Amino acid sequence: MKVLVINCGSSSLKYQFIDMTNEAVIAKGLAERIGIEGSVVKHQPGDGDKITIQKPMPTHKEALQVVIEALLDKEYGVIKSMEEITAVGHRVVHAGEKFACSVVINDAVMAALKECIDIAPLHNPPNIMGIEACQQLMPGVPMVGVFDTAFHQSMPKESYIYALPYELYEKHKIRRYGFHGTSHKYVTQRAAAMLGKPLESLKLVTCHLGNGASIAAVKYGKSVDTSMGFTPLEGLAMGTRSGDFDPAIIKFLMDKEGMSIVDVDNMANKKSGVLGLSGVSSDFRDIEDAAEKGNERAQLALNVFVHKVKKYIGAYAAVMNGVDAVVFTAGLGENSDYIRREVCKDMTYLGIEVDNAKNKVRGKETDVSTDSAKVRVLLIPTNEELMIARDTKELIG
Repeated sequence: MKVLVINCGSSSLKYQFIDMTNEAVIAKGLAERIGIEGSVVKHQPGDGDKITIQKPMPTHKEALQVVIEALLDKEYGVIKSMEEITAVGHRVVHAGEKFACSVVINDAVMAALKECIDIAPLHNPPNIMGIEACQQLMPGVPMVGVFDTAFHQSMPKESYIYALPYELYEKHKIRRYGFHGTSHKYVTQRAAAMLGKPLESLKLVTCHLGNGASIAAVKYGKSVDTSMGFTPLEGLAMGTRSGDFDPAIIKFLMDKEGMSIVDVDNMANKKSGVLGLSGVSSDFRDIEDAAEKGNERAQLALNVFVHKVKKYIGAYAAVMNGVDAVVFTAGLGENSDYIRREVCKDMTYLGIEVDNAKNKVRGKETDVSTDSAKVRVLLIPTNEELMIARDTKELIG
């Protein structure tokens, strides 16, 4: 069984083609600048050299057509016919309360995804375009939707409900949804394997730390709380997103700065976070470099980020009445030994202690805690594409 995994952004299409007999990546790539001049596909067959294909791609349909042609190409392709594509797994950001697990896509599922556009206007439309393009170009090939929000649908009501008038939840489904669910699900499964214990016996705090960042409390294999909320804006300070702040600040800025609600929303999503604090960059690598050279605002941005991560870990340990392991994943969590070290510093009260020598590692599954630590600290590279392929295989296979 071979599964094509599709992840569509507004002007991009990321893909992996995976052989599920051994979970090997047969090919992968990225279509960029869809609908923009200079559109290109960067395609890599297996461990081979990366191929660059420049071609006009006005919509996701044309981009997908280029991807299929690359997979079939006699020189650098990896399949002889379309029949080798058994199924397609699609990453979909928001499913609201409609789906608590991955599902085979049909007309009813598509209608439900379109109903969620209001609460995910940036993400769901390109996800839907990707599905529709695949349906047009691969009629009859079964397709599965894997949702960022699904893993967190196990949260109890006290975790996801906001203390707003209850009728707003009943009318508009305003509540905490959480995101990065596919990543949190993958690393919890890997954590159980690394620890040699059943997932159903573990209390884990999973930290998906990248330009977008979220933390989840996973108790006995189920998400019971998470830092992102109704949208991905809530929670940690991120690359450009503010994370938690007093909502009364919105009216204050509108009064004092003459900002519109659109201005405030744009500021909170695109001009805040570590970018707004540091004035340097939204890229943590740039900020760490600047801090090392004595930039005080860059150091402040790092301190704020670390403080918030630490605070959520402590809160989630309290929610679960303990924690067996803290997991770091995603670009920053996997590659910044500085962030892992600083987050875990002075947390011995929880039994968290990092071995600085073990922690000098990037992108490799590793237990970086001291031998005597009661709580394990794990570095686990995430693999959302493989998780999507596994769910697709389970539903189709």
